[in-house]
Amino acid sequence: MMEANYCLLPGRGVLRLSGADVLPFLQALITRDLDSLTPARAVYGALLTPQGKYLFDFFLARRGDVLLLEGEAARLEALAKRLNMYRLRADVKIEDVRAEWEVLAAFGAGTEAALGLTGGAGAAMAYGDGVAFLDPRLPEAGARIIAPTGQAGAMLAAAGCKPVAAADYDYFRLCLGLPDSGRDLVVDKSLMLESNLERLHGVDFDKGCFVGQELTARTKYRALVRKRLLPVRIDGPLPDPGTPLLAGEREVAVMRSGQGDRGLALVRVDRMAEAGGLGRNLTAGAATLTLEMPDWADFELPELKA
Repeated sequence: MMEANYCLLPGRGVLRLSGADVLPFLQALITRDLDSLTPARAVYGALLTPQGKYLFDFFLARRGDVLLLEGEAARLEALAKRLNMYRLRADVKIEDVRAEWEVLAAFGAGTEAALGLTGGAGAAMAYGDGVAFLDPRLPEAGARIIAPTGQAGAMLAAAGCKPVAAADYDYFRLCLGLPDSGRDLVVDKSLMLESNLERLHGVDFDKGCFVGQELTARTKYRALVRKRLLPVRIDGPLPDPGTPLLAGEREVAVMRSGQGDRGLALVRVDRMAEAGGLGRNLTAGAATLTLEMPDWADFELPELKA
């Protein structure tokens, strides 16, 4: 899209976290180093199981001494419950404010200028009574706005942004190869490196301990990444999530989310290499799918080169 657009993200919600211990409390739990979390810098991270499997991913922004956590709305209650399980006697207050706060995305050329944001991925600032920040995952992924319900839309429109449907943003993030909570990241199954979260600035290996660190570090340092979440271009009917993608008669990948001619798939790297690499088309029913390496990928998959 060649202009600044904005939309409400109805599938996202907000937790408000406060208290004297909130930063060290989260620092010991999540995959992201919070030393860089300031009112001028937002971060992206995840909370894992002790076995290193995905539970929740989220954005964290700071407004004064309060942290605003943006995550999958349908699982915010479960996230709050999990955080409270770890809280013990720490001075941390966790509030579910979905009823009073909302999340919007702004994306397309001119977004940074329209919001007045500079400083690259993660750059943040106060926006009305909320916070706006450039997506910490990728510089080209636009911005997120966490704000009291009904406030930010009028501000974005006044700044010259065009209102669009949430489906437009979903297609935009699929074109970039960005995973979506709950659809591309599978609870108690997905691994962070298979899901590219290290490259998307969601995992730090020099921050000290976090829940699930042992398996995540072993996967990295022993080069045990056997699968990768990769974009696919689709010619034909969109396969349902979970549909096997075949090279001949052999399953080499599984469909995740998609829309129109774009989607994401979890690929077995070894099987795809044996089938011919990125140059080999896959099939799912009447659809033909072509794997792509995202422009931002700096992980090495030489065996998949066409």
